[in-house]
Amino acid sequence: MIKSKQKQVVTPAESSYKVKKMVIMALIAAMAYVVVILCRLPIIPSVPFLDLEFKSAIILIGSFIFGPMSGFIMSLVICIVELLTISDTGILGCIMNILATVSFVCPAAYVYKKKQSTTGAIVGIVIGSVLMTIAMVLWNYIVTPLYMGVEREVIVSLLIPAFIPFNLLKAGVNGGAALLIFRFVIEALQKTNLIPKAEDTENNKKSGIIGAVIVSCLIIATCVLIILSFNGVF
Repeated sequence: MIKSKQKQVVTPAESSYKVKKMVIMALIAAMAYVVVILCRLPIIPSVPFLDLEFKSAIILIGSFIFGPMSGFIMSLVICIVELLTISDTGILGCIMNILATVSFVCPAAYVYKKKQSTTGAIVGIVIGSVLMTIAMVLWNYIVTPLYMGVEREVIVSLLIPAFIPFNLLKAGVNGGAALLIFRFVIEALQKTNLIPKAEDTENNKKSGIIGAVIVSCLIIATCVLIILSFNGVF
């Protein structure tokens, strides 16, 4: 008996959505790259080679929309483009860049995918922030001595006063920025039929936006105050 293979039929609607998805992801990646070019700030004097940049906020919004795998792809593409164009840190710097971005964006997007609400986004950002900090402590311990040509003890002495607060602040600022605007981005894309419309009620949407704005403003304000204190303003 010969078994016939069933071919998966792709409907025009599905094909159209895939094209829209690729276009939106490309635009998000381009926006994130432009943000890196325009704004890179050293925030902790003891580690001036570590810059605060905001591409993770842009990628995180795209990951909330399309999922963690899309976030991984966007992170990988942007970091490689940085390596080939504006970065002077070489392949090791590129690897660290990829690890930092992916370890923050993908866990946050995974949690949000399971619970698509403001609460899910906040929990995802917190988990992503913690996992990114842990990952970067480990990888800075392993890779940074090779990259900078210093003894590992020098890096160890900077972990608590510099590397840990830097990564927490970077995650906090990027997470807060993403939380502040992602609802508006999603609604704009839904209104233009670029992504499927959610089933949330109008009241849920309004309360979710208000909650996201309040929490994101608190996170960003707290991070800014800590950054200013690190730089001796207070």
